[in-house]
Amino acid sequence: MGLENLLLGFQVAITPTNLFIAVVGITLGTIIGVLPGLGGANGVAILLPLTFTMPPTSAIILLTSLYWGALFGGAITSVLFNIPGEPWSVATTFDGYPLARQGHSGQALTAAFTSSFVGAFFSIVLITFFAPILAEIALKFGPPEFFAIQFLTFSSFVGLGGGNPLKSLASILIGFILASVGLDIVTGQLRLTFGFTDLMKGFDFIVAVIGLFGIGEILLSVEEGLKFQGARTAMNLRVVLDTWKILPRYYRTFIRGSVIGFWMGFKPGGATPASFMSYAFAKRFSKNPERFGKGEIEGIVAPETAAHAAGVAAMLPMITLGIPGSPTAAVMLGGLIIWGLQPGPMLFVDNPEFVWGLIASMYTGNVIGVLMVLAFVPFFAAILRIPFAILTPLIVIVCAIGSYAVHNSMIDIWYMLIFGVVGYVFKKLDYPLAPLVLALVLGDLAENALRQSLIMSQGSLTIFLTRPIAGAITAVAIFFFLLPAITPWWRRLRGLPAAAPAPRET
Repeated sequence: MGLENLLLGFQVAITPTNLFIAVVGITLGTIIGVLPGLGGANGVAILLPLTFTMPPTSAIILLTSLYWGALFGGAITSVLFNIPGEPWSVATTFDGYPLARQGHSGQALTAAFTSSFVGAFFSIVLITFFAPILAEIALKFGPPEFFAIQFLTFSSFVGLGGGNPLKSLASILIGFILASVGLDIVTGQLRLTFGFTDLMKGFDFIVAVIGLFGIGEILLSVEEGLKFQGARTAMNLRVVLDTWKILPRYYRTFIRGSVIGFWMGFKPGGATPASFMSYAFAKRFSKNPERFGKGEIEGIVAPETAAHAAGVAAMLPMITLGIPGSPTAAVMLGGLIIWGLQPGPMLFVDNPEFVWGLIASMYTGNVIGVLMVLAFVPFFAAILRIPFAILTPLIVIVCAIGSYAVHNSMIDIWYMLIFGVVGYVFKKLDYPLAPLVLALVLGDLAENALRQSLIMSQGSLTIFLTRPIAGAITAVAIFFFLLPAITPWWRRLRGLPAAAPAPRET
């Protein structure tokens, strides 16, 4: 592994054909990322049949470029409409949307795209030089370690979220209840379906997110007297350059988000929990935590950096071990097998042009991607100038189409509306939505990891403490859970004044 191999990869990636394929892939991916409900995994799956006649290297470049485009595109609707185009863009809505409402949508989008590029670049460099070593570490992860990671993710919201920990805990529990609805694939039992066959498949995360955030926000805007008027952004190159001058001051957030994202990505953790965790850490360690949720740029930098770092890192276990780190990587894994390639360590030996061409295309694809989306920022920002009376029905229609597209089912549109009401009530009662969404996403994964761990230990919970990696992660998670109780006591011991009430998370 070295620079000579990377040069070999660039010879493959920067051919005119492959560069054109990268541009096409990023354009399609950005469009897919903007549309709620489609998502990178669905987009890759839809285009996969088109790659069967292509050379494997060009095919993987097309699919990965589409993936990068979807990662970039997911931030656009999050910032402009408070509707996450992708699950990992949920945390971006917390501060991206308020910033856009203040007339700084160009600044928010520039920060999001730039952060995405930095996170991706960090992961690509690590993949280039440390892929074999990191693959060996990933092999040491079993169900107890996976559950410990999920446990840590939830605890970070309770302990580091900054809001009312009891409300965060209540949101997590409600999310777990919603995640448990449907058919239990282990026992075959129906749970919380109350005799309704439509509930057997449970609630899809995308439908829930569209309702909670998109429809919920529209209901709030309507209640506020249609104040969601198009903002004049005066977006131009100067806004981009001015934002770039500000961003270096958040270098700690960039580094922390990149590390969290890479760690969560190269094992099967995913970009979504990485973005949430990075946001929670950024808020906790910020000098101005009260600004989070009101349009703080750092609240955009943290989740976007982590999400892109995780998205790129998810490729690592797919190449080296044949273990997909994300749903999109799982679809690509199927592509590798169809193209006649066997994922694993021997792939580096048997097909160096493919592997290093893919890694080099990560560099070129992300550079092309950030330049393309920044070039189109004025276009996206101009969407906010459309009057609310026109924009609202369009958003509702897009939400409905996105929800329907998930399973081609009308029932999902009804679910979307119900979740919209839930989102509205949560916001009125000042309950955070993010922990609920997180529990809805990770509920099944956490439950499966817990079950497998308990089977391994014959029902003993000590397995989460006796295994070195799981024990260390579990200890940190327990500390985070206890942090809200410890902090007031610690402040009294040090003679410090009580902390000010934290603002609403979402």
